[in-house]
Amino acid sequence: MFGLPGKKSSTVLGVDVSSSSVKLLELSKQGSRYKVESHAVEPLPANAVVEKNITDVEAVGDAIKRVVSKARTGVKQAAVAVSGSAVITKVIQMNAGLNEFELEDQIALEADQYIPYPLDEVAIDFEVQGPSETNPDQVDILLAACRKENVDIREDALEIAGLTARIVDVEAYALERAYALIEPQLDSHGEELVVAIVDIGATMTTLSVLAGGETVYTREQIFGGKQLTEEIQRRYGLSVEEAGLAKKQGGLPDDYETEVLEPFREAVVQQVARALQFFFGASQYNAVDYVLLAGGTASIQRLAEMVEEKTATTTIVANPFSDMAVGSRVNASALTNDAPSLMIACGLAMRSFD
Repeated sequence: MFGLPGKKSSTVLGVDVSSSSVKLLELSKQGSRYKVESHAVEPLPANAVVEKNITDVEAVGDAIKRVVSKARTGVKQAAVAVSGSAVITKVIQMNAGLNEFELEDQIALEADQYIPYPLDEVAIDFEVQGPSETNPDQVDILLAACRKENVDIREDALEIAGLTARIVDVEAYALERAYALIEPQLDSHGEELVVAIVDIGATMTTLSVLAGGETVYTREQIFGGKQLTEEIQRRYGLSVEEAGLAKKQGGLPDDYETEVLEPFREAVVQQVARALQFFFGASQYNAVDYVLLAGGTASIQRLAEMVEEKTATTTIVANPFSDMAVGSRVNASALTNDAPSLMIACGLAMRSFD
C-alpha cells in the first residue's frame, strides 16, 4: 500500500479516479522500454467524486467497469491512489539491526506517537530509506498512514468492477514515478533539476515540486477545467455532456475563443503563478528550472506558452509516453490527446515493475 515498493508483482492496471473521470492504463516492459497495452477514459457522473473523495461508490464502480470493458483488458488486479492530503507521512528512526517483521511490530507499537487518529481507523505502511545521517546505528523509515475508509472505498469501487486492489498508492508518489519517464526529455546539463508539476484537473489543481526527482512540496487548490465547462454551458445553453464534448471537439460559436477560452486561460496562468509564489514563500527555493503542465486542462492550445511567458520559466506539456511503444489495442491519437491527464495512471501502472 501507499506506493512504498514491495515485492515484484505481476501486471496491475493503473486506475486513476479523478473528480470527473476514471482513467485506465496497462503497461508491459521489455528491457528498459515500456509499452502501452491498453488505455481508456470514462467520464464520471457529476458529484460521484468531490474534491478527491468518492461520494458515490456504486457510480464509480460502474464507471470502472465501463472503462475496463472499453480498454479490452484481461488484467484483474489494479493499483489505485489516494490524494496526498489524505495521507500523513513522517520519517522516523529505528534500530538498524531489526529485520522487516521486527520493524513492523515495533512500528505497530509506536505508531500512535506519530498518527493523530485511533490506530484501528488507519491503514499504515512503511519503507526503509537507508542509514540515518545522524546515527549510523539507526535507519530512516518513511511511515505513511491514511484513514482506512479512504482505502476501503477504493477497494469497494474496484470490486464492483470485478477488479482486486493489489496496491493503494499516494498520488504524489505515482506522479513522481511517471515524472522519471519525462526527466530524460529535459535539458539538465548534469544538474539536479527543480521541476514544478502543475496538475490541473476538473476541480482541483495540485502543484508538486520535485528536486532531483523527489517530491519536496505539494499543495492543492480548488480550481480546474470544470469552470470552463460551466461557462460554456451558461453562455451557450448546453448540458454538461454537450459542453464537455464541445470543449474537446470544437464546434462552438466564433466568440468562444475571445469571450470564454481566453479569460479561462488567463485565470489558469494566474493560478499557476500564484501557486509558485506560495512555494517560493514556503521553501528555500526562489526559482524552478521547468514547469510541467499535467491534467486534462494542460492540453488547451497556447496555455503552455502563456504560462512560460508569465513565469519566465520553460514550460512543457507532460507526455510520459513519448518513448513508449504502443500496442495494437490502443488508439495512438487518443493516447496522445489524453497523455497529460494520464500521469497518475501511468505512475500507478508502473507499479507492475517495482
